[in-house]
Amino acid sequence: MKSKKKYKKELLKSLKHLEAAESASLRVMTNLMLLKEMKENNIKFKKSDVFSFEDDIFDYSEDKNVLAKLRKKTMKAMQKLVENNQFKDKELKFLA
Repeated sequence: MKSKKKYKKELLKSLKHLEAAESASLRVMTNLMLLKEMKENNIKFKKSDVFSFEDDIFDYSEDKNVLAKLRKKTMKAMQKLVENNQFKDKELKFLA
């Protein structure tokens, strides 16, 4: 029983690391895409401006980059880990 708890704890740790990597990938991808688009189209944002988008925006980018593929694979791996293990909602709050 103790090893089962330790295994679950390690899985949660792994999910936290994967979530951090996914988040960092998204941030870098967005910054790279926006910098290119902004430069090419002379777009300027003010400090309080908000930019929102759907994930598929990267599918239309000219930069078919490795980060987008890696991010999708990371998200799939995270989903499988969650589906294949019996986590409680409160254990997965950090993914919300």
